[in-house]
Amino acid sequence: MTLLIVEQGTTIESQRTLIQQMLGDSKELTSMKSKAVQRQQVQTQAQLDAPASSPVQTPSTQATPSEKPSTAHKAKRPMPALPPVPASDIADARRTLMSI
Repeated sequence: MTLLIVEQGTTIESQRTLIQQMLGDSKELTSMKSKAVQRQQVQTQAQLDAPASSPVQTPSTQATPSEKPSTAHKAKRPMPALPPVPASDIADARRTLMSI
């Protein structure tokens, strides 16, 4: 019985050590992921800023159509939802009488 208790204690200590190592690995992985996300955000921001610092474009020689702002737009109301059709009102198409 004593041998069993000693073996269980050893097993519990091994599991505790393994859990602590996994926790450390998890923290390191989380740190690496957050750094990667930050790098990606910096690169995205740099890409968005790059076109703004590009040379000035010359105006086009073609005329562009002018858009007139329309002030007569009406806000569309959503259509009210129809209530469900009761099952007693639904006819079975196989039993519908068709006469000529």
